[in-house]
Amino acid sequence: MPTTIKPDNRYKTAQFIVLSILTLLGILIAGFIHILVQMNKPDPHAISVLWRVSLGILFSMWIISIPMIHLWIKNLQYIIHTDRVTIHKGILTKKKQNIPYRSVTDFILKRGPIDRVLGIGSIQIQTAGQSVSSTGYEGCLSGLLEFDSLHADLREKIKSLHPVSETPTNSESTEIIDNNILSQILDELKAIKENTQK
Repeated sequence: MPTTIKPDNRYKTAQFIVLSILTLLGILIAGFIHILVQMNKPDPHAISVLWRVSLGILFSMWIISIPMIHLWIKNLQYIIHTDRVTIHKGILTKKKQNIPYRSVTDFILKRGPIDRVLGIGSIQIQTAGQSVSSTGYEGCLSGLLEFDSLHADLREKIKSLHPVSETPTNSESTEIIDNNILSQILDELKAIKENTQK
């Protein structure tokens, strides 16, 4: 039976914290520009216009971002099947992404500073050469509260599909080959050292 997971409300809080940090950065940049303008050409009208434009841009960013964050997280849903992970996402255009376990190489647990403070985490899904995104992973399960147990379950699923079979004879032969190569490299280095000392 598939398990449906929605991001926790703390994920929305994390997005608002990021938005607040960006706003603070915007105010600092506007303040720096204000100081530069005042040092070069102290025109009170220009400074007033600068602050109005800066605050207008920041206010517009909040007006646009608040409903977008709300709708994005509201539409975000993860379904854990026995053979795949399905991610439902999108605001205007809804997207349903199926990632089969057979193509998954790893599930990576990621927790940034804000995530750690809020007690949430994300699981990035890596696939074997199939990721077309610039992030380097195929999909991401973000804003998870029970991330540790889900991460362990998902890793067990891919372990059962891609068992690592290493017999003692294979590992021993690999060690012998590695030792032979290292011995050859050492012999060559000794020969080079002798030639340079002559």
